Amino acid sequence: MKFINSKALLLFFVMLFASFDTSAQEIIKETEAVVAKAPVALGRYKIDGIIATVGDYIILDSDIDKTFLELSSQGNSIKDITRCQMLGKLLEDKLYAHQAIQDSIKVTDAEVKGMMEERLNYMVEQIGSIEKVVAYYKKESVEDFKTYFFDILKENKLTSEMQKKIVDAVEITPEEVRNFFKKIPKDELPLFGAEMEVAQIVITPKVSEADKQKVIDKLNEFRKEIQSGESSFATKAVLYSQDPGSRSSGGFYKMTRKTPFVKEFKDIAFALHEGEISAPFETEFGFHIIYVEKIKGQELELRHILLAPTVTQESLNEAKEKITLIRKRIIDKEITFADAARSTSDEKETRANGGTLINPQTQDTRFELTKMDPALYGQVSSLKDNEISLPIVDEEKQGKKKYKIITVTNRINEHVADYAKDYIKVKDLALKEKQIKAIGKWFDEKIKETYVKILVEYRDCEFTNNWVKK
Repeated sequence: MKFINSKALLLFFVMLFASFDTSAQEIIKETEAVVAKAPVALGRYKIDGIIATVGDYIILDSDIDKTFLELSSQGNSIKDITRCQMLGKLLEDKLYAHQAIQDSIKVTDAEVKGMMEERLNYMVEQIGSIEKVVAYYKKESVEDFKTYFFDILKENKLTSEMQKKIVDAVEITPEEVRNFFKKIPKDELPLFGAEMEVAQIVITPKVSEADKQKVIDKLNEFRKEIQSGESSFATKAVLYSQDPGSRSSGGFYKMTRKTPFVKEFKDIAFALHEGEISAPFETEFGFHIIYVEKIKGQELELRHILLAPTVTQESLNEAKEKITLIRKRIIDKEITFADAARSTSDEKETRANGGTLINPQTQDTRFELTKMDPALYGQVSSLKDNEISLPIVDEEKQGKKKYKIITVTNRINEHVADYAKDYIKVKDLALKEKQIKAIGKWFDEKIKETYVKILVEYRDCEFTNNWVKK
């Protein structure tokens, strides 16, 4: 998790459950020793470098230095961050990871390996070679580095899963939102930046049945080779899948029925038996085959390969002609933009709303200009009120192209928060405050139940949380 140099926001991201005796919380004296498993593995000899223990995790003095180095290498300023603050952050992360294990939160090795390959590919692109990455982290070999990096990523994943579990459990009622807003002094009401509401009409080029069949035949060929043992599913996914989110991990996904995949994908996945490979099937993204590796109750571990049919230039031209005609009809006032979107747009997510876009961050229809996606901002920033853009070619990550026209339906100037007009934003602020308070209370309770030891050298640190019981 990215470090946040704000005590309130840092606290916001931390909650855990623990099972150790409430009396197992002390300061490590310089004459005492700490080892990785606490408290049963506690001895009277000192292991150099260990400065703290949280549950089953230890923190080395060098971990603080490594975290400073990591932040600095990412371009973050570290001049105002103290070693005490950094230790507090590490204590929080260890507590998250420790409690995730106590709560039986599962993070599979396959999932971590997929993450590792993706991160390694990125690092190699940035630094130049795997050998340089290994040297940067001062490891003896590639295998030594991968072992080290695997452990870090697994701990980070446990931490993030624990955070998500805790934060998702906090809910807020409309009455709580109203009371939150009423308590804000008028001269302290937040100032919201300029916003706009945007609508679009999308025309997707049609794919011929012949081109679809080519993709189906290719996937059937892959399926036959995998079933005969000539190739592995993961290898085929790495080499050929057009899903950028899973290609580097061999097409791997972990999912439940609540995971936000398209319905067709979930229906096929949950109809398969363990070890079975599906026949090719179609979704809005293209054609897929799925291989179910493991079934764990209501959770699946699977791999998939995505191939999208090639769109011909003729189909692209037809799509452009169609959207150009739609634009002309709107300009000539034969039809409104909203009605044209409802009757002609190929984008089902916005069609029913007359083409109105939903902000993915806020789930509202408003987009704050300073936080708007740069590509979208570039398409709408020069448009006047009710002006309709010329046809725009959009290319998705899978390489699929589509044409769209876009318009600004409403502009909201910079303004002081208004309860009725800005309810969603106010609700978000109120929810965050409630989460912070809940986490603070939870921390007070759970630290008492978790085995914690801190070296005497750091006992005078002013931590956000009560790591040293006072």
